[in-house]
Amino acid sequence: MSESADAARPQEPDFTTITPEELITYRDAENRFRASTAARKFLGEPDPDAMIEWQDMALPGRNLPVRVYRPGPAITGKLALRHALPLVIHVHGGGFVGTAMQCDWTNSHLAVRLPAVVVSVEHRLVAPDSPLSNAAADAWDVLCHVIERADQWGVDPTRIALFGESFGALLSALSAIRAKESGLALKAQVLVNPVTDVTETMYDYPSIAEYAYNPTCALPLLKFLQRLAVPPGSDARAYSPLYASDLSDLPPALVVVPTQDALADHGRRYAERLREAETSVRLSEYPGAKHAFLTLPGVELQAKTAQGEILNFLTRALVE
Repeated sequence: MSESADAARPQEPDFTTITPEELITYRDAENRFRASTAARKFLGEPDPDAMIEWQDMALPGRNLPVRVYRPGPAITGKLALRHALPLVIHVHGGGFVGTAMQCDWTNSHLAVRLPAVVVSVEHRLVAPDSPLSNAAADAWDVLCHVIERADQWGVDPTRIALFGESFGALLSALSAIRAKESGLALKAQVLVNPVTDVTETMYDYPSIAEYAYNPTCALPLLKFLQRLAVPPGSDARAYSPLYASDLSDLPPALVVVPTQDALADHGRRYAERLREAETSVRLSEYPGAKHAFLTLPGVELQAKTAQGEILNFLTRALVE
């Protein structure tokens, strides 16, 4: 996705009546804005010491873009790095809209300050012809692709973490579960304002009722996302980490929850389930913060604090 300096943000549509054609038009316009230099006023500036590039990844049956963040020469020269770097697989939020570029601020800083290679998955967005299963396959296949070619990527396959935000946190949690089932050892998972339930009980949480229409119209958006993500006949429980039969022996988790968020109780309940399964978990709540606050350092004062907490958690898991 190319960067545009003058992209204007489109008006958010009515998600109760939006047509497939209107969705595509809105999605494309919104993603152009998120990828624009104008959006950096809200999304933050990338770390100048990071190298950032798009790469096309050949996956089974498809090519997929990934956005790759590495420490630049000023950092690698200073540290005299002699070993492969840790790997962080990141998945952006949005579900039916969104791009890895909206997360340049945090991912570039992680790449420089850990240091690490951060690979952000530009997964297939949920749409009438693309259910959640496509996005879940993208996140998993990118993880496997990089691990299988660890030498080419300059990463250490024994030091891997997953990191996702909102819908991307759902995909990261699903990948962590699948990794355990596949015998792949991961060091950590970071789940920021995660979606963890896409079944018919998705809305049966106090935070959904409290923040359904304030500070944003979250409930219509979530209902629209669920209709696209799990079409009739799909097994929604298979894509709901909250209903996974076994959450033991997963990588240690940091679950970050902004409290003024309709999805806050999704994160809280998932942290409870991890704890019940004796998986190491840290639940960190940010009072007064809103959904997607980590991607909005220009307007959310706690974004920098949360970024620092994530950095410290990943440093302990991947570096120390």
